Amino acid sequence: MSSTPSLPLTRTRVVIVGAGPAGLTVANLLRAAGVDCVVLETESREFIEQRPRAGFMEEWAVHALARHGLADRLLERAETQGDFEFRFDGERHIMPTAQLSGRHHYVYPQPLLVTDLVASYVDKAGGEVRFGVRDVELHDIDGDRPAVSYTDPATGARHRIACDFIAGCDGARGVSRAAIPAGRAVLTRHDHGVAWLALLAEAPPSADGVVFGIHERGFGSHMARSPQVTRYYLQVDPGEDAENWSHSRVWHELHTRLAATGAPPLTEGPLIEKAVLDMHDYVVEPMEYGRLYLAGDSAHLVAPIAAKGMNLALHDALLLGEALIAHYQGDDGGLEGYGQACLRRVWHYLEFSQWLSYALHGASSGDRMKAGTASARLRRLLGSPSAAKAFAGLYLGEEADL
Repeated sequence: MSSTPSLPLTRTRVVIVGAGPAGLTVANLLRAAGVDCVVLETESREFIEQRPRAGFMEEWAVHALARHGLADRLLERAETQGDFEFRFDGERHIMPTAQLSGRHHYVYPQPLLVTDLVASYVDKAGGEVRFGVRDVELHDIDGDRPAVSYTDPATGARHRIACDFIAGCDGARGVSRAAIPAGRAVLTRHDHGVAWLALLAEAPPSADGVVFGIHERGFGSHMARSPQVTRYYLQVDPGEDAENWSHSRVWHELHTRLAATGAPPLTEGPLIEKAVLDMHDYVVEPMEYGRLYLAGDSAHLVAPIAAKGMNLALHDALLLGEALIAHYQGDDGGLEGYGQACLRRVWHYLEFSQWLSYALHGASSGDRMKAGTASARLRRLLGSPSAAKAFAGLYLGEEADL
């Protein structure tokens, strides 16, 4: 089914900018409730369905999507993980997170989720996504008649869609956040002082789940993605060039940083992705301005240290979709409290991510104080049942409103 109509709409209730997990979740909720909406996306459908991104989903997020009929393929195909291990000082330390918390992680790469959400919205429900649009601009977002304009990639013509609300779900580099006037929002940023070399290896996993290797040479991590593909991370200096890391150098460092007595050897394979990610966080407050509501990375970025980013994007989207539906049923309470409801969880997850970052990177900091206190943090976590239980709940996601 085509996602581009023969005649462009000039009016809809909600324009959603960005077809990632947040934007597509909002779109699916609105479509199911009979609220007219249009999604604008600068990339092609093929691109967003293949773009490599996060793979860990918290149980509450999966259950929430399932309640809206958006998790059928996920529940059929995703694997679950219920423990992980720390490796440091040559030893393995297993954390039974599912046993401690009663919850699991679902392993389902974001491109698969995006593929499912596009199929649900476009192919099954007849929703509209305009792919490949250019020069998207937001207009009159602080008035009663907001609009979004864009350039049609096929004809070069400009189109303008009038609407009631705009959902800005176009990520850190999108136009939505930039449309908020200077001085009307505050961006708070935290830099972790490290970068990670993100690697995707065409090689079977060498452990059942997640392995965090803590080493004086830097952090290293193993994350099973599928029976044939494994995600690895290596701590590198900020600004490092991924091309400086040859196949042999990568595997030497992975073997070194993930070594532990009794651990199975790593299975090597071709590296099909290499990218350097600077570890930083930011938060935009407030998350709304006029008729514009931000969701996902447009509003906040959490470094992938604790795998929280996609889960926060889904949390925003679920709240925003439900709030917009309630508006058209005569209840504006959800929209009025939207940003604060989102930010409670955002700050909660950011604190946990920074806590974990300190523990993972302290050994390689070159600072004896940081290394010593990070080691004490890990010993307390592994030696205290109450500390381990609290950690497991945070790592796998708190379901209650925070």
